[in-house]
Amino acid sequence: MRARLIIADSEQDANMLYATRMFVPDPFIWIEARGRTYAVMSDLEIDRARKAATVDRVLSYAHYQQRLKREGIRQPRFSDVIKCIFRELRIRRVEVPVTFPLGLARKLGGIRISVKPEPFLPEREIKSSSEIARLAEAIRLSEHGMQAAIDVLRSSQVDRTGYLVRRKRKLTAEDVQGAINAAIAGAGGIAAHTIVACGNQGCDPHERGHGPLRANTTIVIDIFPRHTKTGYFGDLTRTVVRGRASEAVRKLYAVVGMAQDFAFKKIRAGVDGKDIHNAIQTLFMNYGYKTGQRNGYMQGFFHGTGHGLGLDLHERPRVSIVSDILKAGHVVTVEPGLYYRGIGAVRLEDVAVVRKNGAHNLTRFPKRLEI
Repeated sequence: MRARLIIADSEQDANMLYATRMFVPDPFIWIEARGRTYAVMSDLEIDRARKAATVDRVLSYAHYQQRLKREGIRQPRFSDVIKCIFRELRIRRVEVPVTFPLGLARKLGGIRISVKPEPFLPEREIKSSSEIARLAEAIRLSEHGMQAAIDVLRSSQVDRTGYLVRRKRKLTAEDVQGAINAAIAGAGGIAAHTIVACGNQGCDPHERGHGPLRANTTIVIDIFPRHTKTGYFGDLTRTVVRGRASEAVRKLYAVVGMAQDFAFKKIRAGVDGKDIHNAIQTLFMNYGYKTGQRNGYMQGFFHGTGHGLGLDLHERPRVSIVSDILKAGHVVTVEPGLYYRGIGAVRLEDVAVVRKNGAHNLTRFPKRLEI
C-alpha cells in the first residue's frame, strides 16, 4: 500500500497548509494512508492541532519518542519516529513531494520512497466555493492596497523638474510601497516585494522599483498580498500616470486592455491556456507591437498571460507558452503587458475563475490610466 508523506512547516509549504489548514512555523509530519490522514505534533502544538487541523487523527510526537526510548533508542530522531509510525500503520511504500529533505529520505531505510511530481496534491488545483471566497478576500486586500497607492499619488504635486512631490519632498517608489504594505497590514494581510516601478524600471516586469517618481510617466503597481488568516494570495496590477500620458502610452494601454478583455472572453473549461497566450501574442503583433531584444533589453510581451493563484502565489495551471488545459474551478490571473524602454510599461492584471462556459472576474478595482 502506497501512502503519502509531507515533512514541512505550513507557514511556507502550501501543500502542508492545504492538508492541515493550520499554520505551524516548525516542520511536522503529515501522513495519508488507507484513506485516513494523520498529523504528528509536538507537545507545543498538539492541543491546537486537535482543535484546528483538518486531519482524521492527531498523533503525539512525544508518545513515539518515549516508546522508542523504552525500546532502547536513547535519542530518537525524526526518522526513527516516522519509521515507528509506519510500522504501526503497516506502511512500506510512500510518495513524497519534490521538496522532501534528501537527508531525511536517506535515513528512512527499509521504506520505499518515490518522489511524486507537482502537483503533489492535485486536488489543490480545483478551487471549492469556500476557497474562491477566500481568494476573493485576498483580492480585496490587494484592492485596499491599490487604493492607498492611488490616494498617495493623487495627493502629490509636480515640481519644476517633473518629479512628484509630497509633503515638501520628492515622492519615491519606496514611499508608495510603504503606504500599500501598511494599508494591507492594517486590513489583515502581509504584502511583500510590492512593485511600484516608474518609467523604464517598469519595463523589467519583476523590478520592484526604487527612487523618485516622475509625472507624466507610466507607473506599474503590482500587489500580491497573503491573507494572514487563510494563507490565500491576492494579485492585482494596475498601470497609472500621475499627470498626462503620452499618445504612445495611451495606445499601449488601450491595446493591453483589449488583450485582457480578449483573454477573458476565451477562458472557459476545456481551452488550452497556451492557445489563449499565443492568440494574445498575435493580437499584439497585429497592432504593431513586436517582441524581442532591442539594445540589449527585452521589449514587447515576454512573460506569460497568467498563472494559477491559491495558497501559492504562482501555481498550476499556467496560461503561457506551456500547454495547460483549463478546468472548471481553476483560478488564474490574466495579466498581459507591453514594455518599451523610452515609451513606458503597461500591465493590467485581474483574476478569473474558470467556469464551464466562461470566466468570472473576481477583481473589482477600476482601470484608469491618468490620475
